[in-house]
Amino acid sequence: MSGYKEWIVVCKEADLQENSRLVVPAGEYAVLLLRRAGRIFALGNSCAHLGCKMARGKIEGFVITCPCHDWTFDIRSGEFTAAPEIKIKTFPTRVQNDHIYIEIEHSGEQNGQY
Repeated sequence: MSGYKEWIVVCKEADLQENSRLVVPAGEYAVLLLRRAGRIFALGNSCAHLGCKMARGKIEGFVITCPCHDWTFDIRSGEFTAAPEIKIKTFPTRVQNDHIYIEIEHSGEQNGQY
């Protein structure tokens, strides 16, 4: 089945401390979770440029730098800072019952592979 959205549990809230990162499986996606300024962000773990793993990237404020070619992305929107039309996929998040949930859309495509 494709083309539907659902909220899925990806980890316990306690597993993601402030200024930390965690890669979790979420349906067909590998998702990078980040906690910054008390907020939880979720984005695909592959750079939009050549697919490098963003979990290895440097994070300053709300900007993550690809570890392979230094492309920088805003973790709030997934936008490449030099050209906002290029994006890393982002996912809505919520915390409920001490767990972090991500809303994913099932499309049948493989995105953000490990």
